Amino acid sequence: MKPGDRLMKHFLQFKDLRAEEYGYLFERTRIIKTRFKNYERYQPLADRTLAMIFEKASTRTRVSFEAGMYQMGGSVVHLTTGDSQLGRAEPIEDSARVISRMVDLVMIRTYEQHKLERFAAHSRVPVINGLTNEYHPCQILADIYTYIEHRGSIAGKVVAWVGDGNNMANTWLQAAELLGFTVHVSTPAGYAVDPSVAGVRDSACYRVFDHPMEACAGAHLVTTDVWTSMGYEAENEERRKAFVDWCVDEDMMAAAAPDALFMHCLPAHRGEEVAAEVIDGPQSVVWDEAENRLHVQKALMEYLLLGRIG
Repeated sequence: MKPGDRLMKHFLQFKDLRAEEYGYLFERTRIIKTRFKNYERYQPLADRTLAMIFEKASTRTRVSFEAGMYQMGGSVVHLTTGDSQLGRAEPIEDSARVISRMVDLVMIRTYEQHKLERFAAHSRVPVINGLTNEYHPCQILADIYTYIEHRGSIAGKVVAWVGDGNNMANTWLQAAELLGFTVHVSTPAGYAVDPSVAGVRDSACYRVFDHPMEACAGAHLVTTDVWTSMGYEAENEERRKAFVDWCVDEDMMAAAAPDALFMHCLPAHRGEEVAAEVIDGPQSVVWDEAENRLHVQKALMEYLLLGRIG
């Protein structure tokens, strides 16, 4: 995309796109995934380059973006903290001005959301949030697509969030407000979701429960994350004590709807935030969920670079 061709979009948090855009992305994901499964060559991003900047390491984010860009016919430049630390060797704004003149798309996985926003404000190309402390929109994109794939529309459904009021929880709330479902949130005291950070205006899109069992009651999807996210390792022992009752177990899944699904963004710690019987059980779709990062991100990159197809 050349500057001025059309309105450039970034994907820095889930609410950056509209509900109808998500409808389009989910349909494109279905088409792109079907082609992939049928071994059909599809390379609309030939001669396009993705720069991936990692200040937080990741297995799934790197593999899904890198493999996805190659499968779509593009190429990838991979930068880690050893190659480029945002705001350290030079101002973030200068890095953005330089890097965005050399590539077509930038994915950043970092700590503070404001770093991402500063980069995007001075970038000539679309910027994607691969994860920050505040938001994880690509993961929720994959999670919702996975639900749609297994159960149909998520509109009107209940998602139970059990655990830390972290970037995943914040992004679930944004998605609920946009796409018309409800999130039941249960966190230990002191680890609640901050609605101002989540950036939601409609409090009707979520309910808060003191006990995780109550949050799971009747839920169509139960999901969680590790007790200690990257960057909070110093709090690990304190968190292990605080979160002891927030392990998604078979009783919680039994309290959910009979056809409820279980999801986890991975990596998982069996026996901590989820029981082995749940994550390895029949209601778990975590492996489909992980794979779908690849497919939704291909649809996202296609959309940010080429706009609507057809």
